Amino acid sequence: MIRAQEVRVVGEKGEQLGIMPLNQAQEVARKLDLDLVEVAPATVPPVCRLLDYGKYKYQQAKKEQEMRKKQKVSLLREIRLRPKIGVHDFEAKARKAQKLLTDGDKVKVTVLFRGREITHPELGFRLIKRMAETLNEDGSIERQPIMEGKRLNIILTPLAKSKAREETKESQDAKIENP
Repeated sequence: MIRAQEVRVVGEKGEQLGIMPLNQAQEVARKLDLDLVEVAPATVPPVCRLLDYGKYKYQQAKKEQEMRKKQKVSLLREIRLRPKIGVHDFEAKARKAQKLLTDGDKVKVTVLFRGREITHPELGFRLIKRMAETLNEDGSIERQPIMEGKRLNIILTPLAKSKAREETKESQDAKIENP
């Protein structure tokens, strides 16, 4: 598939073999039982590399798979509250938000106002502030509370795992020292 008459050939270990005619480069590749692959077609002359193409594709697939494995998709999960939520229900929602934050997901805490509840937005702000204080060990505030129609939203992001562990360890050490 290489169309150029002359190519710059790079060896298997990256050494320069020089500029040579295409048929001579293909002959060198056949002698070494390797493939001649064009890596930089835009240069003059095009750069071709001697390598085992099957092995190269396998290594690329492995690298890509390793990158996907390390990649963490951070989801935005939502916890909905009402201004008149009970204490136990609030604690259950806080535990759920804490679990989501420790799993590495962002959490959007939303207070829904219905009917005349919107006339007392300070109740929603207090509730959001209480939730943020409850979750301050596991997450930090990414976006301050904001009213969007009849909803009050705040977004919490998880703390770095090592940072969260250190803070938890420090608080446990403080409890042990001061019972």
